[in-house]
Amino acid sequence: MDDAQTQATLQTILRFHEPFSRGDVDAIMAATTDDCTFENTYPPPDGMPVQGAAAIRAFWEAFFQASQNPRIEAEEIFACGDRGVMRWIYRWEDDDGAPHHIRGVDIFRIRNGQIAEKLSYVKG
Repeated sequence: MDDAQTQATLQTILRFHEPFSRGDVDAIMAATTDDCTFENTYPPPDGMPVQGAAAIRAFWEAFFQASQNPRIEAEEIFACGDRGVMRWIYRWEDDDGAPHHIRGVDIFRIRNGQIAEKLSYVKG
């Protein structure tokens, strides 16, 4: 596998992930292709596919508006060529301030330095 491509994939995933802790939808969208496919974890068992920049932007805007103190922490990131995986913990608080979390995995496909596909899966 091309080591330079793998390193570029890792950098793209990091550039995509970093703005999540600040809820920066503009920066998230700058790291995705216009025709990106995002597969949400909800509803089970298959999640909901979201296609294209406008639909994905609307999803993230609603996600951050509905979340209290959202934080997505990367536990592990690895890549091979244009594919990458990030294992993560998503933490938030409910309306009473009680903490919650879920753990999951995102599988990415990178094209031209941007996220072209993000498939999300959660435990439980």
